[in-house]
Amino acid sequence: MKDWVLDYLGALGAGGLFLGLIVEALGIPFPGGLMTLLAGILVNQGKLDLFHIMAAAVLGFNVGATVAYTIGRCIGEPFFLRYGKYLLVTPDKFDQARSWVYRSAPAFIIFGRFVPMISNLTPYLAGISRLPFLQFLIYNFLFALSWVSINLGIGIFFGHHWESIFSLIQSRLPLLAAGVLVVCLLYIVIKQKVQHRI
Repeated sequence: MKDWVLDYLGALGAGGLFLGLIVEALGIPFPGGLMTLLAGILVNQGKLDLFHIMAAAVLGFNVGATVAYTIGRCIGEPFFLRYGKYLLVTPDKFDQARSWVYRSAPAFIIFGRFVPMISNLTPYLAGISRLPFLQFLIYNFLFALSWVSINLGIGIFFGHHWESIFSLIQSRLPLLAAGVLVVCLLYIVIKQKVQHRI
């Protein structure tokens, strides 16, 4: 995967990252974070220009999120009400997520994108909830800028040691994934117990 992404970025440069992050922002399973991190490594090596990569990544992510927002606004609610159970989105969860958008749209859009399983739904739910488009665009831009900066920064900072870092990540990835899953499950169980007591 890593070698394919490096070849892809080496051949297509900023345009390839732009297209990749459109797909990532649509919520389609795609290694957008890895691609951005590897772009940072190539910037570190002088093979890509930082300004062009940063602009392409932020623009691509915002284009993809805008398309997802539009889909959510136009056809999202009937889809989730009819097929949400197959995505483990019950009507109650759907209403709860929509109320989060109304209560705190900035927190939901900026920080919700960092939460696994919610991140892919965030722009769709913002559209479904009829959040004003300009407001969505501002919050999504802030998230995209921070997310791209973090991933590019890691790639640039650790660019000289990327091979040893990737070998470490690959060897520890199952353990890390299991740890994240346990933390998420504990959070859900504790939250449900607290809600039942209230």
